[in-house]
Amino acid sequence: MALITWSSKLAVGIEQIDSQHKMLIQLINGLHDRMLAGDASDIMGKVLDRLIEYTEFHFGTEERLMSEYRYPESLQHKGEHQKFVQTALDLQNKFHSGQARITTETMQFLRDWLQNHIMQSDKVFGAHLQSKGLT
Repeated sequence: MALITWSSKLAVGIEQIDSQHKMLIQLINGLHDRMLAGDASDIMGKVLDRLIEYTEFHFGTEERLMSEYRYPESLQHKGEHQKFVQTALDLQNKFHSGQARITTETMQFLRDWLQNHIMQSDKVFGAHLQSKGLT
């Protein structure tokens, strides 16, 4: 069962960003599936690593667009990205050192953070990009 389901309400109206958000949802759902299946830590670790790697790639895309299209709220938005990446890297380090597990609470955090970030920050950013002619 999917932890997050893509719907039009999550769309920000920028094809590149929406496509990357869909991939993030797939990766989070994949990690959730691995957790529910009780997979070995090495498998879950690889899925977690891929999720973090793709998240950093996605944030890089957004931040490049912020600079290119002179997004006035870029400092705050980038701060949200930095805080999330630090939390994710801390989890990754603890997971790989055996100090943490992927739990239901971890998955709920990932789901809630992504959905809230899209619905609040990314929607405003998407509107800014659309006002500059990007789709």
